[in-house]
Amino acid sequence: MIVVMGATGAIGNALLTRLLELGVPCRALSRHPDRLRAMVYPPTDVEIRYADAADPASLRAAFEGATQLFLAITNSPFQVEFETRAIDTAAVCGIEHVVKLSVPTAAPDSPVAVARWHYAIEEALRASGITHTVLRPYAFMQKLLLLGPQVATQGAIVGTMGVAACNYIDCRDIADVAAAAHTRTEIAGGTYTLTGAETYSYPELTALLSAMLDTPIRYVDLPPADFREHLIEQSGLPGWLAGHIVEIQRLAITYPERPTDTVARILGKPPRALESFLTENLDAFRRRV
Repeated sequence: MIVVMGATGAIGNALLTRLLELGVPCRALSRHPDRLRAMVYPPTDVEIRYADAADPASLRAAFEGATQLFLAITNSPFQVEFETRAIDTAAVCGIEHVVKLSVPTAAPDSPVAVARWHYAIEEALRASGITHTVLRPYAFMQKLLLLGPQVATQGAIVGTMGVAACNYIDCRDIADVAAAAHTRTEIAGGTYTLTGAETYSYPELTALLSAMLDTPIRYVDLPPADFREHLIEQSGLPGWLAGHIVEIQRLAITYPERPTDTVARILGKPPRALESFLTENLDAFRRRV
């Protein structure tokens, strides 16, 4: 039995879909089970339970009888506390293998605060003695959909990366790799940096969208402090999250991002292309008339 935390997220939900296709018994966890039931089809094919990382008793009940855990909790200032609690509970409950969603820059001295959090969690995994697989994906293509309203209404993308390139990966590819880690013994136990096949700068991304939408889309490059203020005031993000986005965009300048062939090697097929993803979701960027 594989327990999937973060089952309402893009990766967790795609992982459930893949595990169901493979006929693997799985249990999906959420603080909002009714919402999750509406996302899983058919809902009778997966066991859905309530669980909250802030509630140890709910974790113990949710992990009971399971042998593997997919660990993905939304980034927050409580990240280390919540994921470490999940790992400790997994060890007590006899979980034999944890697949953890991490970040590519996880290190104790990373300039990105969230990456330092994930490193601390990876250290907790190592100390637990549980067999574990760590997935370190770069930027999710699905996050680009958050730019849709701005593209549609203002014809612009705002950032602070200059012309630095970014690795984008489809969450479905991450989920497919996670499924492989859960079901193929030769994959389990490794640490994998995951990317798409190509990198794109924001100027390249806006040029691509301009051609697809047949309308000019521009990139507005702001100084880091101004971009952080923009994210807080215009997008309504909390300060810690706005700061995180600024940190990872500036990191792309300092440490140029390059694609890996990891997804293709594990899955035996190339990762989904950004152009295909945008074509699939182009309506999210169209101006409404």
